[in-house]
Amino acid sequence: MNPLPPVPLPVSRMKVLITRDEITRRVAEMGRDITRDFEGQSVLLVGVLKGATIFLAELARSIELDATFDFFGVSSYADRTQPSGEVRLTKDVDTSLEGKNVILVEDILDTGLTLNYLKNVVLQHQPRSFKIAALLDKPARRIQPIDADYLGFTIPNEFVVGYGLDYAEHYRNLPDICILPPEAYSAG
Repeated sequence: MNPLPPVPLPVSRMKVLITRDEITRRVAEMGRDITRDFEGQSVLLVGVLKGATIFLAELARSIELDATFDFFGVSSYADRTQPSGEVRLTKDVDTSLEGKNVILVEDILDTGLTLNYLKNVVLQHQPRSFKIAALLDKPARRIQPIDADYLGFTIPNEFVVGYGLDYAEHYRNLPDICILPPEAYSAG
């Protein structure tokens, strides 16, 4: 439980972990890989709200196939820096997943709890194929085993923000992925 609302830390106090240019190059490579793997087929990109929206938009522009979108909403962090251990669906997809090439698009693969939960939800819908695209992987925090089929970057065990990732809804708009120093979230 976070006793006080966060006070945004100036961006100048954060260390850039991955630059906007590095992200753009890697996401374009991921898009080319998906285009190659699904040549002549269509894909349904299912983003995980809200963190994956910026990644999904850039990835979709890098895929040279018929690609449609939908979104899941889940809750596992609230305003904390640690997952609660409980994942709950707050928004289901609006599109049928049955018989489609579904790519679950997530900002960060962390504990594995959320992606394992969503993988089970998707597989219940009997897609033609199922893949995971994650921008970031933080293997040091893995509780449940799961891997991304398309992965942007492996990162150290740091709390990161930017490019859609947030702390209590702050910092999503940063173009780079930055390390949020502990003083930004440990006060109180």
